[in-house]
Amino acid sequence: MADSQPLDSLRLALMQEVLPMGLAFVDRVRTDGPAKAVESVASGDDPLGDLRQQGEAAAREVRERLDQISPGLGNPVMSVQVEVDEPLEDPGRLDSDHGDSSQLQEVLARIDGRLQRLDALMNKAS
Repeated sequence: MADSQPLDSLRLALMQEVLPMGLAFVDRVRTDGPAKAVESVASGDDPLGDLRQQGEAAAREVRERLDQISPGLGNPVMSVQVEVDEPLEDPGRLDSDHGDSSQLQEVLARIDGRLQRLDALMNKAS
């Protein structure tokens, strides 16, 4: 798994950064011609940011289509590590759990009553 992380990082960068800029540049070449497209990239405060922003919608569509072919192909799945700290048993906590349980039972009973009333209303309407 450690061997694939640099490749996964490269693929993520290509999909998130390079793809939108490339699609926007191709669009500019198609509409304005090669000379004006190169000129627009050479001028401006943040030409790469502008390209990225312009091509983001098209890149999102390409990534979604790739995901339809194979999930994770267009929008790479990033691995995460989750750690859960187990709570220590506390004798006082057992009493509060009982109180929480009774509150939960009351809320569930209230929800059940409302669902039954809603079901009765739906049956009357049909």
